[in-house]
Amino acid sequence: MAETKKGIDQALIRDLANILNDTDLTEIEVEQEDLRIRVSRASTTQYVQAPIAAPAYPAAASSAAAPQPAAAPAAAARNPANTINAPMVGTAYMAPAPGARAFIEVGSTVKEGQTLLIIEAMKTMNQIPSPKSGKVTEILVEDGQPVEYGQLLVVIE
Repeated sequence: MAETKKGIDQALIRDLANILNDTDLTEIEVEQEDLRIRVSRASTTQYVQAPIAAPAYPAAASSAAAPQPAAAPAAAARNPANTINAPMVGTAYMAPAPGARAFIEVGSTVKEGQTLLIIEAMKTMNQIPSPKSGKVTEILVEDGQPVEYGQLLVVIE
């Protein structure tokens, strides 16, 4: 009897795994009487991000070489106490919904605890609050851009 039940369990597991593949689900669970089976798979999604300064290079190549050295000291002059870094890997969103007004803009004044942006991680929307009050001087991510842990997002002075 145990081998028959074991055979049924393996067939059920195979069927559940096929359902996962067919439907692009990451997890499925079935419970029948005293039998409970959960099948899940790890997500294989990878985010690749271009360097933040990449858009500045083509513009610098077409203009004089003087602005390029000026950009390097500006980045080096940032006070770490004024920077907000990504607390997780995910996708940055600048507004609460598509087409809605952005949480912040360059030049806007924010208060401590105010939402600066949202990072979506594992289908969860995580509001990123401002750790301090001040004026937004730089926004270094774009709406819908993948971000890495520790990546510089916003500068508040």
